[in-house]
Amino acid sequence: MSEKKPKKSMKGYYLTTFLIGLGFFTMGLMDPLYDTYIPIFLSRYIESNALIGAIMTLDNVFAIFLIPIFSAISDRTETRIGRRMPFIVTLLPLSAFAFGLIPFAALSSLALLIILIFVFNIFKQSVRGPVVALMPDMVPGEIRSEANGVINTMGGIAAIVGTIGLAQLMNVKLNLSKYGPTDNILAYPFASVLVIIAVILLFFFVKEKKGAHAEKSVEEKIPIIKSLKQIFGEKDKSAFYILLSLLFWFIGYQGVLPFVGKYSVEILKTSSGSAALAAGMVGVAYAIFAIPSGLVAHKYGRKKTIRTSLVGLIIVLVLIFAHSVIFTTEGVSQTLRMFLFWALMFVFGIFWVSVITNSFPMLWQMADYANMGIYTGLYYFFSQLASIVAPPITGGLIDLFGYGALFLFAAACMLVAFFLMSKVTRGEPEDLT
Repeated sequence: MSEKKPKKSMKGYYLTTFLIGLGFFTMGLMDPLYDTYIPIFLSRYIESNALIGAIMTLDNVFAIFLIPIFSAISDRTETRIGRRMPFIVTLLPLSAFAFGLIPFAALSSLALLIILIFVFNIFKQSVRGPVVALMPDMVPGEIRSEANGVINTMGGIAAIVGTIGLAQLMNVKLNLSKYGPTDNILAYPFASVLVIIAVILLFFFVKEKKGAHAEKSVEEKIPIIKSLKQIFGEKDKSAFYILLSLLFWFIGYQGVLPFVGKYSVEILKTSSGSAALAAGMVGVAYAIFAIPSGLVAHKYGRKKTIRTSLVGLIIVLVLIFAHSVIFTTEGVSQTLRMFLFWALMFVFGIFWVSVITNSFPMLWQMADYANMGIYTGLYYFFSQLASIVAPPITGGLIDLFGYGALFLFAAACMLVAFFLMSKVTRGEPEDLT
């Protein structure tokens, strides 16, 4: 009878994982500011929420192709600085530069704004896969939930910096020669500078060639199409059901996210600088609960943790719907209205980070070194497909039924994901890849 291998622990991997998390920090910094203020920028030119939602999906059209392609290409890249790092040190700074210019484009014209959105997302979506795949390259499979918790903590800290810190700069007026005193600008260039600093630190302190799988030869290359056939041709359909589940929970999430800033300004009557605080509450929850959610999953199982969290999300979304009906009427204190909403978004963030922290490691557990990027790309293919499908639907629902419909729709999507996850049988820390 063979002895059980002792379980690995995160000891010795925390510092490395935090440093790798600088890549995810850059995404966590830009994404909430992007999701909060781009709809507001677009609303200067467009009245229809459905059309704004449709435009918000155009960048995801790039993502659905670029993330899987560049993830797979990075699997097959071999350089002196590693296989992911060449993409990170070139494309992330370009993303930062384009991001910093977006508010200035928004002042000029709708056409220029959309062009800058596209340019930014071409760079950002191309680098996202290599950034995320860097961690499973360097961390053993059985502790990836905990490591992903660390990564998500970095994303949460970035979201806090962006939505609670930098977003306040949107209230600061700049004296621009052509436009006079102008606000809704400063957070974007500041975020760009922080992204570039994070890339510099990542490059100098993370040595990709010394990762957990460095001894494995990149000669293990498997053609991309063959890899995809192997993944979807497996008898066990766990990978397929995880991908289908995440499609639905991301439809729910991505349907709500682009409109939370507008909901805050139009319904809750917050200032422009406070519009991002709802997303900021999710970021605070990320920072606090990402690591604990990985530890909980290591103890009780990833599948059980995800399904329990999906139930929590359904309950919270129904409560947010009730809040939109009860606490947005005249006579209700604005302070009470806002603080209740932020509290509910914080709880939403607790359950959401538990889903996100553990779903990626379930997929990675089914991958091997040669196709890690392909599994990462598939995750983003389905999540970005959700980003394309969801905003036009929820924008239309808002136009027809008001903002409350947004939250009920999201709750229904989480319910579908809950049932799909019941069919997943692999992906736990003890499963062999």
